[in-house]
Amino acid sequence: MSEDLTSDILINAYSQGYFPMAEQGARIYWHCPDPRAIIPLENIKVPRSLKKYSRKQNFEYTVNSNFKFVIEECAQRKETWISREIIDIYVELHYKGFAHSVEAWASGRIVGGLYGISLGGAFFGESIFNNVSDAGKAAFYYLADHIKSRGFILLDSQYINPFTQQLGAIEIPKDDYMKELELALLMPVTFD
Repeated sequence: MSEDLTSDILINAYSQGYFPMAEQGARIYWHCPDPRAIIPLENIKVPRSLKKYSRKQNFEYTVNSNFKFVIEECAQRKETWISREIIDIYVELHYKGFAHSVEAWASGRIVGGLYGISLGGAFFGESIFNNVSDAGKAAFYYLADHIKSRGFILLDSQYINPFTQQLGAIEIPKDDYMKELELALLMPVTFD
C-alpha cells in the first residue's frame, strides 16, 4: 500500500471534500470537483417501473454483508479507477466502520450493489455494479431509504454522469457543497 494512502488520510480527505481515484487502475489522484454532484435526499423517489421489476426479480437487500465482494465487483470494468490499493484501503475502512455496502440478492446470490463512505450525516457514494439488470439501481434506492431513516442530510455522488442524473443527481458550486458537508459532519448519526 502506498505511504500516501492510509485510512486516516482518507477520512481526513473526505471531511475536506476530497476523494481518491486511480488512473488506469494504478496511480492515485485526489479529486475535489467544482461543481460537485449530489443527490438531494428529499427528491429521491423510486420509479414505479423499478418497484414492479424489483418485486418480479424478488430482490432482497442486505447492508455490509459482503463489502469485499461488492468493491471487487465494482472494479470489474474495462476502465476502472478502483485499483488493488484502493480495494485494500477501503476494505480496511470497512472494518473500521467507515466504508459500507448495500447488496441486492436474487436466487441466493449477490446480483448488484454499491459501496461508499459515511461520516456524520454524509454518505459519499463511490461505485455501483449490476450482474442482473437494474439490481444496482434497486440497491441505490434501498441505500437512500436507509440513510434517510437515520437522519443523513448529504448524499455525495462526486461527479455527474447520465446514470447519476437518472437517480436525481444535480451539480452545486463547491462552496455550497462545502457548507453542506460541514453541517453534515456535525450530525450525530451513524450508518448502522
